[in-house]
Amino acid sequence: MKRIFIISLGLLLFLAGITFAQEIAITIYNRDLALVKDTRTLDFQKGKNEIKFFDVAAQIDPTSVHFKAVDSPEKVMILEQNYQFDLVSSDKILEKYLDKEIQIKTKGEKLYTGELLSYAPDNLTLKEKDGGIRIVSRSEVMDLFFPSLPEGLITRPTLLWWLESQIQGKHKAQVSYLTTGINWHAEYVGVVDEKDQNLELAGWVSINNRSGATYKEAKMKLVAGEVHRVEERVIRPLMAKGIELAAADVARPFEEKAFFEYHLYTLTRPATIKDKEIKQITLFPTEKVKVNKIFLYDGAREAKKVKVNLEFVNSQEEGLGIPLPEGKIRVYKEDVDKSLEFVGEDKIDHTPKDEKVRVYLGDAFDVVGERKRTDYNKISEDVWEETYEIKLRNHKKEAIEVTVVEHLSYYAEWEIIRSNFEYNKKDAQTIEYKIPVQPDEEKVITYTVRYVR
Repeated sequence: MKRIFIISLGLLLFLAGITFAQEIAITIYNRDLALVKDTRTLDFQKGKNEIKFFDVAAQIDPTSVHFKAVDSPEKVMILEQNYQFDLVSSDKILEKYLDKEIQIKTKGEKLYTGELLSYAPDNLTLKEKDGGIRIVSRSEVMDLFFPSLPEGLITRPTLLWWLESQIQGKHKAQVSYLTTGINWHAEYVGVVDEKDQNLELAGWVSINNRSGATYKEAKMKLVAGEVHRVEERVIRPLMAKGIELAAADVARPFEEKAFFEYHLYTLTRPATIKDKEIKQITLFPTEKVKVNKIFLYDGAREAKKVKVNLEFVNSQEEGLGIPLPEGKIRVYKEDVDKSLEFVGEDKIDHTPKDEKVRVYLGDAFDVVGERKRTDYNKISEDVWEETYEIKLRNHKKEAIEVTVVEHLSYYAEWEIIRSNFEYNKKDAQTIEYKIPVQPDEEKVITYTVRYVR
């Protein structure tokens, strides 16, 4: 009996095209997409033979699969490629056994044998050998017995090739494919100092893998940028629910470089990405960045709210200077008791080096803005004037500067004909004031704009 088992196991390994070595490389994109390159040593047979490839992603796009014999690609011809994902489940087995004999054992230790006529969520219907019909409640079923696993059902998603081979024995083959169910995003954690002048900033990468496969000791690359894809409906098997949060990985940072019109981040060591896992890896260690605290008042859109922002230039001179992928940034500040307190978060876009980053943290409690139109003068059908008054009140103990944003009409040419403060023209419809406000002081801006249509 022992000898039979060994022979059967050897036959199974042959039919499965089992690997003797495996190398995994995975490139993960921002938008629920990854390119998997899986290189394994397979056992080829001369002539027509079948190769099965297990442990592929359950959310694979079968139309994207590419198979190549690494050393002798010209000596292996693919005749047929199949993706099998009819996975085993109790209902799948019952479906395959309709009109066939099964056995049911109930909680009361009763055993029923008969031809399965139908199955439903609440009961099973059998035709017994004497011709009688028996309906068994599924809540009473303890065990179901089937003679064998129905043909066509498999325990895991499988790629299968029929090929014509001129090579014999163990050779490397690379299978590459696209899969959904896996994505990555950047996250940043910053701690601002007492005077809000410096930010200790660290970057993390979070990888969320729900693709239905585990990638062991994989060479990993991340692509930051907007890769265009054609939207299609891809048939996928259902996946199990649930997720596991991996412990934070404090490995060396990624190496970054420009690639086509994107940025590529390559992990400098292999990493295992388990299925149903969120994995965090250091993007860059903590860096000290010079920041400015900006009070921003946009009265036309925010009524009395004055926004609080931290702003820094992503440059080497200011303490950073690397392309920053899109992601959420959370900011903390140390209290007098040395405990960290959360002061706000924002989402930043993909930011090249030497570009400005502005992080909106919340609304100022002690700084108030007030805006109203105080005059309207229609000079002619196509010419009119508007006068606005903007009040800024600072109830803080220290002096501040408030940036005031004003939006002018898109539908007419404009000119500021009177203003009691200097302003900067930001674009065709926007001006900004920089107004210093002392503690417990109120500053009033008045300006008149003339429109010509």
